[in-house]
Amino acid sequence: MSYTSAVTHVASNSNTLEKEVFRASVLLYANGPASAAGNCSYKALIEHLGLANDDIQMTYLRPVVNWRTPTSVYTDLYVTSITEVDEKAQSLSTQVTIAHGWYSDFTKWNPDDFCGIKVCPIKKDMVWTPDIVITESIKTEFATKENQYVQLQNQGVIVTSNTFAVTTACKMNLHKFPFDVQSCSFTLQSPIHSSEELIIRPFSGASFLTLSSKQAFQTQGEWEFLSINMSKANVSTLGELQDLLIYKITMKRRPLLYVINFLMPVFYFLILDLASYFIDSSGGEKLGFKITLLLAISVLLLLLQDMLPSTASDVPLIGVYCVVIFSLIGISVLETILVNFLMAKGNRTGPGRTTESLSALSDAVKDTKGTPDLVTDRHEEQLPALDVLKQILVEFQAAATHQNQQERKCLSWTRVATIIDVTFYFLYVTTVIVFLITLFRSWFLVADVP
Repeated sequence: MSYTSAVTHVASNSNTLEKEVFRASVLLYANGPASAAGNCSYKALIEHLGLANDDIQMTYLRPVVNWRTPTSVYTDLYVTSITEVDEKAQSLSTQVTIAHGWYSDFTKWNPDDFCGIKVCPIKKDMVWTPDIVITESIKTEFATKENQYVQLQNQGVIVTSNTFAVTTACKMNLHKFPFDVQSCSFTLQSPIHSSEELIIRPFSGASFLTLSSKQAFQTQGEWEFLSINMSKANVSTLGELQDLLIYKITMKRRPLLYVINFLMPVFYFLILDLASYFIDSSGGEKLGFKITLLLAISVLLLLLQDMLPSTASDVPLIGVYCVVIFSLIGISVLETILVNFLMAKGNRTGPGRTTESLSALSDAVKDTKGTPDLVTDRHEEQLPALDVLKQILVEFQAAATHQNQQERKCLSWTRVATIIDVTFYFLYVTTVIVFLITLFRSWFLVADVP
């Protein structure tokens, strides 16, 4: 039986209700599949929204029916890595992911009309996108290929996301270097739209952003990521207020490398200088040892100069640490020079003249035992012999007195040198202990002044 005969047969032998049901089925069979196929495609949805045409309202103007209605842009910022921190240039290089979402009055649809389509990705240049930049940026590049798409949602929400490699200016406080904690700001701002036209709002809370960033963090370098905080602000530009969203990234330096390679060697040099007190001062070994320590710290100070910026508002504590220890060892060298001088002066004063006086006495005694003429003429020599004996006695007493004076003088110089050395050592140890305690308190116990 043909299709036309079947229709005629059913129409003639059925009641009116059956005729209507059959007619609807025939129409659905004839036209339904093509219509359903058209409504289930992205193309049909894009044509329905008017995005297939190069409409200026959709691509260049804010997506609002009434221009007085501000566009709210909801933003999230995630830190995925900290690649470099340049203390001298006061800059921070990071990799961040920034997501934006905003509402459009012209991109809403009913999912039931399009086979349940709720999300549609389209090219970015088919719709208006907010002009939001990072104001602290020195250099901004896409970490990967730029995302060319945005996502449309049936409620009228448009979402986009990009990952950037950003180098930003960051004012750093290096007072507690290398035990420092730094905070750098990322300020999101529209350079064109005022706060009456575009409002930048945070989408997620600080705790969620911090947790998500830590989970996505890709590097384990010198810096440890701590937290992200956010705040709102306004700035006046050409007489108009503009909305700002400020993300503050807090990070902490891992100081182990600096402690091992810098702080500990300087501290060991200080301990060696204290231990050099027990080296004998009679030779030049003690002085040479201290000068070697002084030169070693000088080399470390040159390394420190390359690490820290020359424009710091206050002197870093590590600089105070090195300079004070360098000064203490320098004063110790001067004290060693003075003690060696006093010791040498005491040693020079004693033996010389005493030996000379004893030699004169020995010659005089030899003269009294004299020549063979004294044996034959003893009577004539009595008086001269007495005079010679008196003279010998007088010179002996004078030599003994002079020797005692010289020995006392020698002992006084040595005693002065010893007193100076012992007194300086105790003052030196006391100064070192007080200095290290004060530095420890400033480094770890005193809070930073904001």
